[in-house]
Amino acid sequence: MRITMASSEHSGGSSGSASPSQTDRAESARVRITDVAARDGLQNEPGLIPTADKIRLVELLALSGVDEVELTGFVSPKWVPQLGDAADVCAGAAPRKPAGMVFSALVPNEKGLESALDANRYSVASNFGRVIDVVSVFTAASEAFSKRNTNATIAETIERFRPVVARAHATGLTVRGYISCVIACPFQGLVAPGEVAKVAKQLLEIGVDEIDLGDTIGAATPQSTLDLLDALGPLADPGRTVLHLHDTFGRASECALAALDWGLRAFDGSAAGLGGCPYASTPGNRAPGNIATETLVRTVHAAGYVTGVDLARLGEAADFARSIVQRAALGASETAPSETGGRA
Repeated sequence: MRITMASSEHSGGSSGSASPSQTDRAESARVRITDVAARDGLQNEPGLIPTADKIRLVELLALSGVDEVELTGFVSPKWVPQLGDAADVCAGAAPRKPAGMVFSALVPNEKGLESALDANRYSVASNFGRVIDVVSVFTAASEAFSKRNTNATIAETIERFRPVVARAHATGLTVRGYISCVIACPFQGLVAPGEVAKVAKQLLEIGVDEIDLGDTIGAATPQSTLDLLDALGPLADPGRTVLHLHDTFGRASECALAALDWGLRAFDGSAAGLGGCPYASTPGNRAPGNIATETLVRTVHAAGYVTGVDLARLGEAADFARSIVQRAALGASETAPSETGGRA
């Protein structure tokens, strides 16, 4: 499915009730934006970010008008120390959650889901309502990456998700399924679009509500993006499919435009371009991370589509995101081991 829309379709209409065709055009012009800076953007930063700064970042992102903010991930702090304060971030974000805002969190397994549900119980008991609306599970289209990232095969990860999806739905939560390496894998090279479609089909069959397609190392081109979406076909329902682009080679905006032309209407971004896959970097040269949400929104707007984002407020969030990462990096360098193995 490919949709090309003329810019005139996005201009304001006359006063009065909108006709069905006008309503359809308005809905097809609206693009949903999720910001992942507070989780995906920060999780690999070497310096620990104070919890209060993470909560403030979430607050600024929510005020910018993005549709969803990914708060954190309920993963083992042994493997991802940066996310060891997940419960505290959720507790601090709950009273700052605007009406209509969607907050999400990553949960790799049943234990992670239970921690997310505990966060919701605490939030409700504190009279703030549910803090987490969406939980995300993650697998890959590459067996090599799946084993390296989750210590399990693709089939094993999907089987692990079955009770997570069922329990999440029983408590009223939406479930997103991330698929990493939808274009290429840092360990096994190019990934065939058909392999991605196979994984997406399995996730949908166990009840996952939404598929999030991750170009993990930023290898996508506009053509490979279209090839991927064409291979997914009806599985890539625009209402339940998200594209998560990395800007490793500076092509993410072009890929977003190709996906928009195809008909996709939901994208992830990360304020200030934070995050990205460490496997895309080389020693001494850190690769660019996720597509910056501000770049993504400008690209979407320039193409004639609409979002709910206030770019000025998003810029404030991006500036704050840069500042907390820079402060944490400075602190990490000051406490790094000296040449004799001690600490400063």
